[in-house]
Amino acid sequence: MDDHLLNKIPAIAGGNPVREKEKYIIFGSPRIDEEEIQEVVETLRSGWIGTGPKVKKFEEMIQNYLNAKNAVALNSCTAALHLSMLATGIKEGDEVITTPMTFAATANSIAHTGAKPVFVDIKKETMNIDPRKIEDAITEKTKAIMPVHFAGRPCEMDYINNLANKYGLIVIEDAAHALGAEYKGKKIGSLGNPTCFSFYVTKNITTIEGGMVTTDDEVFANKIKILGLHGMSKDAWKRFSDEGYKHYFVNYRGFKYNMTDVQASLGIHQLPKIDQWHNIRTEIWNRYNKAFKDLPVILPAPEEEDTKHAKHIYNLILKTEELIKDRDWILDSLHREGIGGGVHYTSLHLHPIYRRMGYKPGHFPNTEYIGDRTLTLPLSAKLNEQDVEDIISAVTKVLNYYSR
Repeated sequence: MDDHLLNKIPAIAGGNPVREKEKYIIFGSPRIDEEEIQEVVETLRSGWIGTGPKVKKFEEMIQNYLNAKNAVALNSCTAALHLSMLATGIKEGDEVITTPMTFAATANSIAHTGAKPVFVDIKKETMNIDPRKIEDAITEKTKAIMPVHFAGRPCEMDYINNLANKYGLIVIEDAAHALGAEYKGKKIGSLGNPTCFSFYVTKNITTIEGGMVTTDDEVFANKIKILGLHGMSKDAWKRFSDEGYKHYFVNYRGFKYNMTDVQASLGIHQLPKIDQWHNIRTEIWNRYNKAFKDLPVILPAPEEEDTKHAKHIYNLILKTEELIKDRDWILDSLHREGIGGGVHYTSLHLHPIYRRMGYKPGHFPNTEYIGDRTLTLPLSAKLNEQDVEDIISAVTKVLNYYSR
């Protein structure tokens, strides 16, 4: 068989791959430029590699970018979620309402406080929690609502905030995907609720690992800071400045959740590029939409009026009824073409740990529908023209070949 025909057959079925192994496109590979590298080197040479002035600078930059009154840097978004609940008094026996269409850290952080995660189904189109189903899940044990801005798409925060006010509930926003997203002219992180961000390696900007809490409440921010460093009093943080030694006292059983200057060295150069990189991601997003519109897939829904999508995740929903193979086969086929993909997400209620809480298949049909069919493609400012063309070629080849 000649190369022309082999190029039309997926590599998994014996054809030629779009990309050779040495040119494999790693899913979520971040863009790291020379200035980030040089800043890290400078930090290492300075000897001040733990929490210090660069963490403080990064906090101030995030605060200014989001127009938030307070920002506290931590070592992960998981830590940010966990501490936000502890700082608001959530404890064993309480319930926190959230979505099953999210990474395990969302529900795990609730469980780590002793509280119970209570799932509410999503809207198929947006993949965000359906706010009109939240009220039915509220009980006398409910203490908080934790909306997740899935893929970078803002949730319907007016409705959620109004509902929380009606029942006297706390709102803690999981914005791990949503740095740069906007809701009605305001950036996510400046709406007044405690809001938790991630700077994990796959995110729109990265500190390799890292997180941040933003809040309007200075007392709350100070408590997060204290809980994030062993529960030591604020004077303990002055050890990380040039003010000289200060005595401190341990006031809480805290955690080791602080960010380091090595991490912040990346962040202080990544953040100023976020809007430029958003434009690159948007261009790739639009090219994907144009290329895939006639394939057996459902494209991401358009942005809602008065919102800005952070475009963290680009996921196709496969029309599996029009394919002879399931999502996992398609994912493996793209891997064999040299394209890394992902699944965001298998519904949390179907994982063993949450099934043991009594959740079963069929409880959240919209989330299960998406979880069985979703396929996430690379979407990074690091991708070049050829990378994008190869991703489009691979997806088109595989889906056409396996269409009914």
